[in-house]
Amino acid sequence: MSLSSDVVYVVEKNDMATLSKHNRLIWIIPALILVALLLFIFKPSSSASSKTTNQNEDIVKIRIAVPDLSSSERHSSGTPLIDYIYLNQLLEKEFAKKNIQIEWQFFKGAGPVINEALANKQLDFAFLGDLAAIIGKSNQVDTTLLMATGRHIDAYLGVLPNKGYTSLEQLRGKRIAIFQGTAMQLSFDQFIERYGFTEKDFRIINLDPTAANAALAAKQIDASWGLMSILALKQQKIVEVPLSTGQRQDGAGTIQSGLVGRREFIQQHPELTQTLVNTVLQSAHWVSQPENRDNAIQLVTKNAGLPTELYTLSLQDKALKTVYSPLLDEYYLGHLQQGVQTALNAKLIKRNVDVKQWQNPEFIEQGIQQLNYENYWEPSKE
Repeated sequence: MSLSSDVVYVVEKNDMATLSKHNRLIWIIPALILVALLLFIFKPSSSASSKTTNQNEDIVKIRIAVPDLSSSERHSSGTPLIDYIYLNQLLEKEFAKKNIQIEWQFFKGAGPVINEALANKQLDFAFLGDLAAIIGKSNQVDTTLLMATGRHIDAYLGVLPNKGYTSLEQLRGKRIAIFQGTAMQLSFDQFIERYGFTEKDFRIINLDPTAANAALAAKQIDASWGLMSILALKQQKIVEVPLSTGQRQDGAGTIQSGLVGRREFIQQHPELTQTLVNTVLQSAHWVSQPENRDNAIQLVTKNAGLPTELYTLSLQDKALKTVYSPLLDEYYLGHLQQGVQTALNAKLIKRNVDVKQWQNPEFIEQGIQQLNYENYWEPSKE
């Protein structure tokens, strides 16, 4: 082979190699473009990706707070709705399927201590009375109101007997015990507000129910505002009960309660939140069945060490289906909003709370559908 032919051969060989390389590039470039296009189309949004990441976080424990209203050595919420869940370990059984533990924390210090724990992210959910929940939200504890857990709960004014105390006017300047910072204080303030009074018209003494009962028995105070403990004192003839919220038609002073959760937890773990809400809904449904009424009352009174007859008396003429309706209806939200205004007027809070912005009805609405409870509870009109 001549030199010229060798050169031609080498050139042709190089040209073919170059052409082959170009051919490969012609196929590779479109393939890369196609892959990039598919990644762009199907790439999850940052929020969805974040949500998925958060959902897959290893949650090993859910922490739930309850005010401890027990008169015995056992822990109790003082309500059949919550005690039914607690004693039957409904949440423990449900979340065991997800390998998640439930930690119940019962607080004798009630609302103020629970709000502090929520603010410090030491809790995930809490069952609270209206004032404690309102104070927490006003103090910028970032909670969401998920459902109602009690409404129309009556309160009573117990006064020393044989003193002629039949009206608030006769108690002006007298010593009245209230468990301040709790639903009792908001209840009292809402009640006396309807008669044109404020706390300044009385000598308010901050005592928990047990201490208030002892003070009444020792005649160290003139009156106390409370729940069933006042009825117990009445039966013992230690007090008379001239006034109660049950005497009013507008519900002024009745206590409402609800389930709140840390907004951050709820946003990061909506499925876990839904599971918890559904379990509470199932308890509310069981408690509200007329055939379960006696069992529900005996369950909580035995656990809390409360007299069954007093608990029955406090709930006379009340349907548990109404008392423990979970609905965030206009009555419930309206009563809470009135409570916010009363708390502002009494300087119990400094910032307003927009209740409708605070509540999130999505979980309860979805739970009612999932459990086939549609049309079971009707919105309260009173």
